[in-house]
Amino acid sequence: MKTQQSSSSSSLAESLKSGFAAAVIFIEIIIGVLIWHFVLGNPDNFVGGDPNNHPVEGNFLGIFYKGGYLVPLAIALLLMVFTFAIERAFTLGRAKGKGNVKAFVQRIRLLVAGGSITQAVAECDKQKGSVANVVKAGLLKYNELSNNNTIELEKKVTMIQKDIEETTQLEMPMLEKNLVIFATVASVATLLGLLGTVLGMIKAFSSMAQAGAPDSVGLATGISEALINTALGVGTSALAIIFYNLFTSKIDALTHGIDEAGFSIVQNFTATQQGKL
Repeated sequence: MKTQQSSSSSSLAESLKSGFAAAVIFIEIIIGVLIWHFVLGNPDNFVGGDPNNHPVEGNFLGIFYKGGYLVPLAIALLLMVFTFAIERAFTLGRAKGKGNVKAFVQRIRLLVAGGSITQAVAECDKQKGSVANVVKAGLLKYNELSNNNTIELEKKVTMIQKDIEETTQLEMPMLEKNLVIFATVASVATLLGLLGTVLGMIKAFSSMAQAGAPDSVGLATGISEALINTALGVGTSALAIIFYNLFTSKIDALTHGIDEAGFSIVQNFTATQQGKL
């Protein structure tokens, strides 16, 4: 019954988180459009107060406005990178717990080696977070089976490993949630910048193909549009890749701590039980 309830709670939490991500993406696209239209497109940024004119000299807001209709999407992607970076940093901070993970794992190893399982469980309660949850599950099963003489040693070890693995599988989706957004943004931003570049160059070459003297204004507009979209796309993609690698390395450090503590628990349990035989 408890398993069914926890499964239902987990499904509800996943649905809410998925809804949160979808809502954030939709809202930030709208924000991107509003920033492009009202902030970048503010008449004060242009000669004569007309967005159709050249930007005021040195005014970068007006220059980015001239990037065209793809700029709002690029802004939205950039906002998504920062928003989900904050969300991931907060989530992984909670998953890590209250103290240093390496120090926590070292304390657990020493306590388990000394047979202080109850004290090790208390350490998990103080630490909190994903690593502590997984370690606590293993320790509780350790305590439960340590004085059970009706089950074979090999089966006991398997049961402890299974509890650790199941708890890890429950924690991992929370750790890896929304990482795919960084990978997607990294690809989409690059392609969006490339699309803006192509459209800007088409506009530039169309201006050059005019009969008689080329349209210098149209040529300059097309080239600037191409370069602005390239800059936004490549810059956003680079940030997304940096955050993706940063959070992946943090998750790897957490899983390494889980594996190290789990191995110590199983190894110590096996040695202790063999000593009783």
